[in-house]
Amino acid sequence: MDRVPVSFSSLVSSAFLSRFLWPQSLTSDAESFHADRVLEIAAMKGPRGQTIVIKLGTSSIVDEKTHEPLLPILSMIVATAVKLRKDGHKVIIVSSGAIGVGLRRMDVKKRPKYLSSLQALAAIGQCRLIGLWDSLFEHLRQPIAQILLTRNDIADRTMYKNAQNTFMELLDMGVIPIVNENDTVAVSEIKFGDNDTLSAITAVMVHADMLFLMTDVDCLYDKNPRTHPDAKPIEIVEDIAALQADVSSAGSALGTGGMSTKIVAARIATSAGVTTVVTRASTPANISKLVRYIQATKGSPQITPLINGESTHDLTEEELAQSTVSLAQSLASFDIEIPPLHTRFVPDAEPVRDRHFWVLHGLAPHGTLYIDNGAHKALLDKAGLLPIGIVDVEGNFSQHEAVRLVVVDRLSTPGPDGRYFEGPGVEVGRAIVNYSAPEVARIKGHKSVDIGGLLGYADSEYVAPRQYISFFKNISRPVTPSFENMPILPGLTTIDALTVNPQSQR
Repeated sequence: MDRVPVSFSSLVSSAFLSRFLWPQSLTSDAESFHADRVLEIAAMKGPRGQTIVIKLGTSSIVDEKTHEPLLPILSMIVATAVKLRKDGHKVIIVSSGAIGVGLRRMDVKKRPKYLSSLQALAAIGQCRLIGLWDSLFEHLRQPIAQILLTRNDIADRTMYKNAQNTFMELLDMGVIPIVNENDTVAVSEIKFGDNDTLSAITAVMVHADMLFLMTDVDCLYDKNPRTHPDAKPIEIVEDIAALQADVSSAGSALGTGGMSTKIVAARIATSAGVTTVVTRASTPANISKLVRYIQATKGSPQITPLINGESTHDLTEEELAQSTVSLAQSLASFDIEIPPLHTRFVPDAEPVRDRHFWVLHGLAPHGTLYIDNGAHKALLDKAGLLPIGIVDVEGNFSQHEAVRLVVVDRLSTPGPDGRYFEGPGVEVGRAIVNYSAPEVARIKGHKSVDIGGLLGYADSEYVAPRQYISFFKNISRPVTPSFENMPILPGLTTIDALTVNPQSQR
């Protein structure tokens, strides 16, 4: 097919749609996308409403020193959430701050160290926190709901699905759920660890399109911007594994998270197909701008050069027609503007599905199975885990509990520690097992036909069936920092791209 060299510098003008003329060389198929059709599509309603999760840390909700609620920020968050609702989106807020509000209520100056004291303050503060949210949303006649979760609530598959159904029903009713970890009853074994992780799991549970992690900086930087004036922003991350950014922010004195926990949350969310954004909490109105921007630019792969006004590469007739239609729809549906500073983590093109995500992130592992390379290869080929492929076992797990899967190099003779492998190995996934830890210890390294003789019974030939084995995503896409892959609008000059990891580029 002939290629048509095209410059699209004029496409951003509104007059383009009424003056558009198709090149004479277009085939009859391409001619069917005539100007009337472009105008018709431009008049259509924009893309479907998105499901958006907004996570706020304690430092965004209460003052770190006085513990007073930060009403200006909270009011802007409320106004932004209501605007998103009016724009047709569904919104969930994951809100920290119960302990901080409890400190203010009881006039306690410093965060205590003992778990019982923290849980008591969380119980006191959560009442006032949800009351504050309800009062602010009531001014805009927006109903909310409180959902408190622990890891135990999603470790059981039935409870996980029930929580999922409750979220969906609330969103369909037009309610904004306010989510927090149930700190009053959670202990270390059943805690999510921080609300960044909770927000990522919530986002996946509700099949969210976008997760916004609000923080005290605009975005990720290659160096700490507080101590390095030359620090450069990282705008787009396509490979978290290759990311080299400053994560020295350890969180506030009241909170438990920092930038490193946000990267972990982004890894969890993007693996399941959720676009994840880190941006500044003190300017929540930027959320609406970023939602519009992300929606407007994630359609046809040709939209970026069209908006840039670049003569990049020649387009086929079909590409030209489709790109113009996509651009027309984007221009009509959004007020495209220069996006606020942010870091966007691109979702995986082949996301982990619901049940596998639940195995990987919903369940707390109770032990570890060390498997050899042969077993790992068989699992990748969709086989179940046989006892002969297990090198060693750790932990005290029961039947039907989750364990880590760690690949190691099997040794022919035991090492100094008595094990038939050395080194930490590589954790590749999780599994739900058919046998307890003592049972696995007895049958490891043996054939399945020997299970009955070793245990006196054989519940299954597999230590773990294939349908309950899930692998972490092996992300290998390049990192694109500092505006490099972001559309450059007319009048905006691109800045030099920051090389995060040159070896990862392809």
